[in-house]
Amino acid sequence: MPASATPRRPSLAQRWAGYRRTALADDLVAAVIVTILLVPQSLAYAILAGLPPVVGVMASLLPAIAYAAFGSSTTLAVGPVAVLAMMTAQAIGGVAIDHGISPHLAALVLSLEIAAVCLVAALFRLETLAALLGAPVLHGFITGASLVIAIGQLPALLGAPVGGSTVVELGRSIAASEGAAPHLTTATVGLLALLALWVLRQHGSRMLQALGFEARTAQLLARTAPLVVVAASIAWVAGFPQLNEGVALSGRISLGEGMAFPKLWDAPPAVWLDLFAPAALLGLVAYVESLAVAEALAARRGEKISPRRELFGLAAANAAAGVSGGMPVTGGFSRSIINFNANARTRMAGVWTAALLALAIILLGDVLQYLPRAVLAATIIVAVLSMIDLTPFLLAWRYSRAEFALMAAVTALTLFVGIKEALLAGVIAAIGLLLQRTARPHWTEVGRLDGTEIFRNVNRFEVETLPQVLSIRVDESLVFTNSRWISETLSSAMARRPQLRHVVLMMSGVNGIDLTGLEVLMQLDRELRAKGIQLHLSELKGPLRDGLERSEISEWLSGRIFMTQAEAFSTLAAETARQDRDGNGP
Repeated sequence: MPASATPRRPSLAQRWAGYRRTALADDLVAAVIVTILLVPQSLAYAILAGLPPVVGVMASLLPAIAYAAFGSSTTLAVGPVAVLAMMTAQAIGGVAIDHGISPHLAALVLSLEIAAVCLVAALFRLETLAALLGAPVLHGFITGASLVIAIGQLPALLGAPVGGSTVVELGRSIAASEGAAPHLTTATVGLLALLALWVLRQHGSRMLQALGFEARTAQLLARTAPLVVVAASIAWVAGFPQLNEGVALSGRISLGEGMAFPKLWDAPPAVWLDLFAPAALLGLVAYVESLAVAEALAARRGEKISPRRELFGLAAANAAAGVSGGMPVTGGFSRSIINFNANARTRMAGVWTAALLALAIILLGDVLQYLPRAVLAATIIVAVLSMIDLTPFLLAWRYSRAEFALMAAVTALTLFVGIKEALLAGVIAAIGLLLQRTARPHWTEVGRLDGTEIFRNVNRFEVETLPQVLSIRVDESLVFTNSRWISETLSSAMARRPQLRHVVLMMSGVNGIDLTGLEVLMQLDRELRAKGIQLHLSELKGPLRDGLERSEISEWLSGRIFMTQAEAFSTLAAETARQDRDGNGP
């Protein structure tokens, strides 16, 4: 082949043949297993969002295909999830009532706006905004939201005529119901389903291994327990309808003719405006949750995830949900773990999952009308309680009491006040902690370890110092929040050095200096110069040195810039020794 020739890309037939040979079987197996879990979950999360069950199904079809086209994770399973469903319910409930539209129409608008938020973030490379939900806020929020969801499903589980999106609202509803008793048959069905799901989740794998299944196969089969419970409950209700009077059912689910969804153009402009702020919040939560799951699974396989492509993938998935009758979606933790453990090889596993789910609903839509809502409530409770992990709380208690307090506060606010308030307070508090830390950055006086060119903290090591030279290592970028501390710090340190002639700022830990920091450095140089003391800098990083040179540092810096702290130490030691010998010292 000539050197200038461009290699031909494989044809579609060649790529399909390669895929069929290397990954098709694994992807299909993973899709079958995920679909088994997805049937009850998609119905349950739609009901959790206050929407018809079929909406959860629609949110699991085209969105999965859209993510496969634009996302970057090979194992992330996109669809409705518990936390996002609860946030959706809180976002659309009041808007739907205020504007006289159906909650389903509001959910479609919300999905499209989340897609727009993710798309804008991707185009403008704003993926770093995910840092607003740091570990303390995210762990506290997920814990609180999981508890709220579980508590909020108790009325449906027991057949009690109460409800609420926070513990306080649920308590008020219970008080207003004047002690209305649960529906006995519903409570029996719900509690039995809850017990069965818990037992199968905790012990199903061991039971299957005892029956002769391999460990990995047993683990995967055990995670399909929700379908077993769903099938048993449907058989019970359909077989003995006279014993199940008053039990709330899901209703018929159809993907065929007669399926009518609201039209997006029926939503007034005010609805789009009212849902924009919730869409931004949901978009942030969806992205953080999805990215966390995708990166955790990718790390196990040594794969790389593109945060920007994840934004494009979520934008495409939510846009597909908005135009196909779905609800807001993101990467689901439990489904993605199952997809990963089932050895899904490519994003095509999501496409096969969507196809199998559509086939399952077409074939079983009539049967699912006998599914008790109490069983779906039990499915949600078991799923969300598995998301509660107290390990981060214990770690935070040992490592940082302030971040433990933040985590606990976000959990409590989510439980008793609301999601939006908890997240907003958490982000503000996290920013406050950051500002507090950067306002008093770590610094230390350093000296040379004997016989080396290594400089360490004078309070931790036996080091060599010079009475005429004060060496300060700065361990933080100098920005407007912390620049003022330099003068305060040096004033106290200089007071103990009557022979001081040189101050060296060791800048190895400084990544940036903003305009405020630059002005403070220039002012410090003027103050030291007036006292007959020279200011020097050492170990400047390349970009930082380039910036300082643009400020014409050679014109205002009284001292020099040294490549290393060792060079500064040896040069100034020789210089002060010569001055003392010649009698030229101050």
